Amino acid sequence: MHEGVVTLFLGGDVMLGRGVDQILSHPADPELREEHLRDARAYVDLAEAANGPIPRPVDFRWPWGEALTVLDAVAPDIRLVNLETAVTGDGDFAPGKHVHYRMSPANLPCLAAARPDVCALANNHVLDFGPRGLHETLDSLAEAGLRTAGAGRDEVRARRPAIVPLGADARVLVFSFGMPSSGIPTDWAATGQRAGVDVVAEPSAAAAAAFTGRLRQVRRPGDIVVASIHWGPNWGYAVSRSEVRFAHTLLDEGVDVVHGHSSHHPRPLEVYRDGLILYGCGDLVDDYEGIRGYERYRDDLRVLYLVSLAATGRLLETRMVPLRARRMRLEHASAEDTEWLRAVVDRHSREFGTRVDGTPDGTLTVRPSYAGQHT
Repeated sequence: MHEGVVTLFLGGDVMLGRGVDQILSHPADPELREEHLRDARAYVDLAEAANGPIPRPVDFRWPWGEALTVLDAVAPDIRLVNLETAVTGDGDFAPGKHVHYRMSPANLPCLAAARPDVCALANNHVLDFGPRGLHETLDSLAEAGLRTAGAGRDEVRARRPAIVPLGADARVLVFSFGMPSSGIPTDWAATGQRAGVDVVAEPSAAAAAAFTGRLRQVRRPGDIVVASIHWGPNWGYAVSRSEVRFAHTLLDEGVDVVHGHSSHHPRPLEVYRDGLILYGCGDLVDDYEGIRGYERYRDDLRVLYLVSLAATGRLLETRMVPLRARRMRLEHASAEDTEWLRAVVDRHSREFGTRVDGTPDGTLTVRPSYAGQHT
């Protein structure tokens, strides 16, 4: 925290399994059980066919590419990502799922290269290799010194926020939970006797009230609160009225930032009162290059969200740094791609009374327009 300002880096889905895991030094078993592909190395082939050769093995910093330079320059106080990968060599393929993600625990230095303060785990892939895989994931992350939220060995621990101290008195609380709308199986919910994730059935008034009740039990004066939510479909810009009302209620009741994810591309943003709602951050790191069918969404464009708050939690500034995934590495987006992204996110954010502007240095800024806000 610098002069009463707290800067958060918020990243979308970080999927370091499958093809990404295969280009690192210690790849896991490449077996897949997908309809069309049975070997994770095939995703490396697709990426190379689209954008050129990828050296193997790559350095642990490779998948993050130029994102690390940006983060080092900004030096955010808190770094938060949604880790959408089981970290395990154990467990069985979860039944009833078409896609399974895992990375070798020996490749965790790749995640650590981005120095995340918190990994949100309440998503639809952390249990891809069953309870044994989840237990190893939790153990591996803990051994690496990485805080987690949203999954645990029982319901109490799955619901517990990650707490990051800021100086002598201030803290950032990160709650992580997910909804079936993102593809989380309902039987993945942690219980008193079962490991799992914190699953919220739907974005209802009752669910918002239940969450804010939990928040009041742990929040102290001066805490900054982030609700990291895995919700909604992979594709599309529409946000349901129930999701909007749910997010508004969280901010009304003490949450400062809603960190939404699940979509493969950035969705609308909203500056609401003194807080920020990211309805969908899009993907950040993955192996999706060369997969065809949704090119109109430009899911190769990725974003670093840099959010500055006053010590009170009041939103001061939101910046977006556009990147592009190429050869399984993040690089700066071109001026043309940056403008395309700005125009799309701005157009879909206007109905929430929010605008996205360009700047001469290629970053994007977010501001309220005070018109057309949802209720």
